[in-house]
Amino acid sequence: SLFDALEDMDASECILKARAVGKADVNSLNLQDGPDAREIAAVIPYFPFKGIPRFYDIGGFLREPDVFQKIVDIFVERYSLLDVDSIGGLDARGFILGPPIALALKKPFFMLRKKGKMPNCDFSKPYKVEYGEREGLGIPRGAVKKGDRVLLIDDLVATGGALSA
Repeated sequence: SLFDALEDMDASECILKARAVGKADVNSLNLQDGPDAREIAAVIPYFPFKGIPRFYDIGGFLREPDVFQKIVDIFVERYSLLDVDSIGGLDARGFILGPPIALALKKPFFMLRKKGKMPNCDFSKPYKVEYGEREGLGIPRGAVKKGDRVLLIDDLVATGGALSA
């Protein structure tokens, strides 16, 4: 979160970031139930899928370039103050939103892939998702160094299984 990021900074850096946040127009913040969220939700259908009662299909906003751009802009605005070193996209929907956000923030992007999809990787342990268990996710060797701040992008967090992998 933004507060965690501020906590990790030295005092002068923290003051600069806090001032930048303070100058932000409160009306421009993207609230969970605000007008931007309602506009986005209007093009994202949901339906029961694999035991998930409300599975949201991000394919809806992919057909609406203005909404897709708005989503990218919201992420960029939200995370531009966090000083991340890189952006990782979780297989496979994180590959849709991750690259345009990384480009806008001028940060490197890397993929976290399912086993057997990418060479030269280190893999996590198996993990559980809302509809079963997965073998693990692979990250390219050298994509992240100790101490790096990484923003992970996926389409949703249901059980947190993939994110914890």
